[in-house]
Amino acid sequence: MTFTIGILGGIASGKSTVTQLLAERGAVVLDADAAAHAVLQEPDVAAAMAERWGRGVVDAAGQVDRKAVASKIFSDGPDAEADRAFAESLIHPRVRSRLLSERATLIGRPDSVAVLDVPLLLEVGWHTDCDLLVFVSAPNADRRARAAQRGWTDQELAKREAAQAPISEKRAAAQEVIENSGSIDDLRGRVARLWDERVRPLLEENRDK
Repeated sequence: MTFTIGILGGIASGKSTVTQLLAERGAVVLDADAAAHAVLQEPDVAAAMAERWGRGVVDAAGQVDRKAVASKIFSDGPDAEADRAFAESLIHPRVRSRLLSERATLIGRPDSVAVLDVPLLLEVGWHTDCDLLVFVSAPNADRRARAAQRGWTDQELAKREAAQAPISEKRAAAQEVIENSGSIDDLRGRVARLWDERVRPLLEENRDK
């Protein structure tokens, strides 16, 4: 059995940091963003996007321009919702297939733990593939500061969050909450407690079966 942890939280809450801290304890990270990068390099995906939005969303080498696509699906235009649905229907099934294939390689490994690092975990229904859902909570001011480091304005952050499930819904879906409101060492300690109190006992229980 591969014990699978899903990470939930608002944008720039520190989900990726928690994921990496779990990796330090031996978990294998199933990275949806990396899988999406690979999917966007598939010729038929680039062709489908160019057919919908024109050659402006691909570069001279025929690769998808992620910023150009983001400007379509996070715009204020009347087609933004339909464009976002199109992109998700094109990309998400391929990403999920890649991640589940990666997880399948862990079957048979003792004490295997996988972490699904998926930005829209709840929205696309992938939380059903998880044995434990963890919500990463962070103060709004901290999240805005991290988003600004990515080059996003408060307006763009709000626009991207509006395309996701409400933070309250994500928190309600989780069995555990990790507060990310202090230092990295504080966060590492909270992740360690989560591992020792929730993950390790289940691994030991499965090992004894």
